[in-house]
Amino acid sequence: MRLPVPATAMALVLGVSSPASAQETRIAPDDHVPPSAEIGQLEWLVGQWEGTGIGGHRAMESWLPPTGDTMIGTFVQATADGTIRFSEHMYLTEEDGSLVLRLKHFNADLTGWEAQDDMLTFRLVAVEPCAAYFHALTLRCDGEDGLVAAVRMRSEGEEISELLFRFERMQ
Repeated sequence: MRLPVPATAMALVLGVSSPASAQETRIAPDDHVPPSAEIGQLEWLVGQWEGTGIGGHRAMESWLPPTGDTMIGTFVQATADGTIRFSEHMYLTEEDGSLVLRLKHFNADLTGWEAQDDMLTFRLVAVEPCAAYFHALTLRCDGEDGLVAAVRMRSEGEEISELLFRFERMQ
């Protein structure tokens, strides 16, 4: 599977079905009104997470405790040889009585994928105890100390797939 290149980073969040496996992500209809939610409902994300990502290679995600109405997170995807493939800087924030997740991608040399003032925005579809479903992106608990993160993306062609990341909480 090829990772999207910077020029196609916006193709990450498209509403189409995943291959044969069960889908983790949800897609909101055009007229969807995000549900009421507060940042405190996602405090279970706070901490260091490590697991597997693209190609089964090491991936890490970290979330800081809320500062006001915002939680800041980072994500790192490693290559087979253990170097950084890319990273993400994420803001999970309260907006209009709901939650929104915004992120920017960076290459290993810290050059951005999105244009300087652009970012990907994921609007909340549903929130449950230990789960948040955003349009095309899911964060949910997996057992007592696990985290599943899933995102829909488009490769260079028109094929849409769902990337699945499985993490364990680091002690």
